[in-house]
Amino acid sequence: MSAGLTGPRPNALLPRLADWALLTAMLSLGVLGFGPTFGWDPRFLVAGLGGILLGLGLAETSARLRWGFWATTGAAAAAYVLLGSAFAAPREALAGILPSFASVRVIVLGVVFSWKDLLTIAPPVGSAAGMLVVPFLLAFACALVSGVLAWRAKRQYWVLLPVVLLFTAGIALGTDQAPLPGIRGALLIGLLMPWLAYRRELRRGSVETVTLQSPARTGAAAPTDASRRILREGPEQVSGAARAARARRLGFGAAVLAVALAASVGVAPLLDQGDGRKVLRDVVEPPVDLFDYPSPLTDFRRYVKDEPDTTLFTVEGLPEGQRIRLAALDAYDGVVYSVDPGTDGNFTRVGDARSDLVQTGGEGTEAHLKITVGEYRGVWVPAAGLATGFQVNGERAAELASGLYYSETSGTALTVAQLQPGDSYEANVLLPDEPDDAQLAQYRFSGTQLPRVFNDPPVLGSKAADYVGDEARPVQRVRRLQQILASEGYFSNGKEGETPSLPGHGAARLQTLMDADQMVGDDEQYAVAMALMARKLGIPARVVMGFYPDWEEVDDPSAPLEITGDDVHAWVEVEFEHVGWVPFFPTPDEDNEPVPPQQQPKSTPKPQVLQPPPPPQEPAELPPDTNADAQEPEEQQEDFWATFRYWLRLVGLASLPLVILFGPLLLILLVKLRRRRKRRRTGPPSRRVGGGWNEVVSMATDLGAKPPSRATRREHAALLQDSFPAAADSTVLLARRADAGIFGPGEPSEEEVEEYWKQVEEQLGAMTGSVGFWRRQRARYSLRSLLLDARMRTRRLSPGRWALPSVRVWGRTSKPDHFSDTSG
Repeated sequence: MSAGLTGPRPNALLPRLADWALLTAMLSLGVLGFGPTFGWDPRFLVAGLGGILLGLGLAETSARLRWGFWATTGAAAAAYVLLGSAFAAPREALAGILPSFASVRVIVLGVVFSWKDLLTIAPPVGSAAGMLVVPFLLAFACALVSGVLAWRAKRQYWVLLPVVLLFTAGIALGTDQAPLPGIRGALLIGLLMPWLAYRRELRRGSVETVTLQSPARTGAAAPTDASRRILREGPEQVSGAARAARARRLGFGAAVLAVALAASVGVAPLLDQGDGRKVLRDVVEPPVDLFDYPSPLTDFRRYVKDEPDTTLFTVEGLPEGQRIRLAALDAYDGVVYSVDPGTDGNFTRVGDARSDLVQTGGEGTEAHLKITVGEYRGVWVPAAGLATGFQVNGERAAELASGLYYSETSGTALTVAQLQPGDSYEANVLLPDEPDDAQLAQYRFSGTQLPRVFNDPPVLGSKAADYVGDEARPVQRVRRLQQILASEGYFSNGKEGETPSLPGHGAARLQTLMDADQMVGDDEQYAVAMALMARKLGIPARVVMGFYPDWEEVDDPSAPLEITGDDVHAWVEVEFEHVGWVPFFPTPDEDNEPVPPQQQPKSTPKPQVLQPPPPPQEPAELPPDTNADAQEPEEQQEDFWATFRYWLRLVGLASLPLVILFGPLLLILLVKLRRRRKRRRTGPPSRRVGGGWNEVVSMATDLGAKPPSRATRREHAALLQDSFPAAADSTVLLARRADAGIFGPGEPSEEEVEEYWKQVEEQLGAMTGSVGFWRRQRARYSLRSLLLDARMRTRRLSPGRWALPSVRVWGRTSKPDHFSDTSG
């Protein structure tokens, strides 16, 4: 702590209890900002309130025992490690209270890593894996600093900083749902302003008590006019006027406070309108790389041909007529339809809480699914509709849950640990109602920006224009694409005994599908073809891969369903305004098989005759559109900058803990460097000589000494000799040369200024060399000299102010003519 944190130490019980109550209430308002992040789980309140009480208790102890900065910091670190397990890591602690190796590891590593986890896990984040470290640590640190400032700082307004910091952190680290915005803001103002006024009155009373004493007894300077009036007329004659003035101040303050409260409550609903507020989790991207996971659509034909009767998984609780979603695919590159790697920021980690993951705001059917994995393997997690909660069971529960991610925008879940046979999990889902064409007729397509399509066959654009024609109604444009593909196409999985049908959905396969006399394919080809044709028409469309049985053949829909490879399907979703994504099914019925070509009469073979070889032909020049690898220079540049931005965000996110840890230290060094350059290069030569001496005084202050505020340079030099004997002679010489350069006739020359600064640098080296290593490091990052400069500037801006006869410095009292070394 600095020398400024040495204010009065009130001993009255009632004022101290009032401080405790009001600080606890104001800091608790900041903790409430984490409510939506934790789904209002009461454990976050326990962590926050525990941190507040622990911090205030430590601040009380520090104030009563007059601890210094390092003693207070060490006690805070010890209290955090020993007592933090009960509040920040109850699941890992012994009996939920006592520290264990696991709980200590969580709270220590959580100082660096819990911030990232809190922002990258979908709310509610739960209470495991160090999630409670953030509210506990913030509440503990802010309570400690606010208590120290309230009970030891000379200016009571400094306590605003930690209170407002915790309130702001609850907003920035929270969600886009503001928890009681008007009420919390009004309560904060209503508690903070009267408390600061109350503290100011206490301070004013203590000052008046000092001034009523005789100056001869106290050794003080001359009192103010108000003090002389009290001494001359007596407190009884002045008390009436003082009470009236105090009543006027209280009345005016109450009126201002009432107006502020009314304005905040009235404006809060207006500020809460719109698309929602932006918080840190909206700009921080979770560390999941979709480049590592292939598209599930590439396995479509494998399920159909190799595992038609294999039980992939068993699902319980799926309502009749509904579908299991595996993944929503929105990016096409001419080879495969996949989840856009650029949307990996939409995948957020799923916490251990079972309450809502997303706020759907729509109507639908709620269902609770229980899924047991059979022979299915992969990172994509089968679910349905919009998932609102997950619970992983089984032996691999911890492994699967730690890598479980969910995308609200696509309704897709994945686990980096990969599902394996024997895994099981539960999911709470909302199955949105599907509107009919009459309801969709009143809505337009949404303005969602989907990833750009690359290398799609040009025939799709011309076919899409032919299919839609002059139809202008949005839903009918999509319906025409679906109906023509479903009615004019033929179905074949390419199994043995069926019409040949090639797998895949690359550009060549789609070109063959659309150019053939008879379109032949399955869900994979028709869904991709319709989605790409819709994209050609400017319609937001994507492909969804999933599973559902033939419900007409299911005897008991309420019984557990065994999903096999024959139940795999793909369909198209189109997004409408105010409705969301609506499914469309362009695949023809499975019994709609192509008609075999008419058999021609068998011809009689003729004798073979050797024919001359055909003349060589020049290789045909392919148009640029047929080259799947060709990219325009603009596209290549866009890909480069997209990759560059991705790695830049990744490096920025990884360096965030380093910035938090070392940023303040670097800022202190930069401020001191700027101060030294300004002293050496700004102003006339005499001022720069004085700046050199000020640099010596600043170094002495940072090394633990406290120069008196009203001493001359030679008096400073004489007192510095006791603190730094190794540099005693040069200190006196520098002081004399500074006085000569400032008060002497004329200005010093530039050579004399440079020579003086060289001696200053030698003096600084001698001073730092006379102390130990750790004391030099503390001085390098110390704020003492900066705070002393700020106090001196404030004192110059307020002339005529009467200073108290002594200054308290961490329990010591220094007179204006005394130089004290407080390095400890």
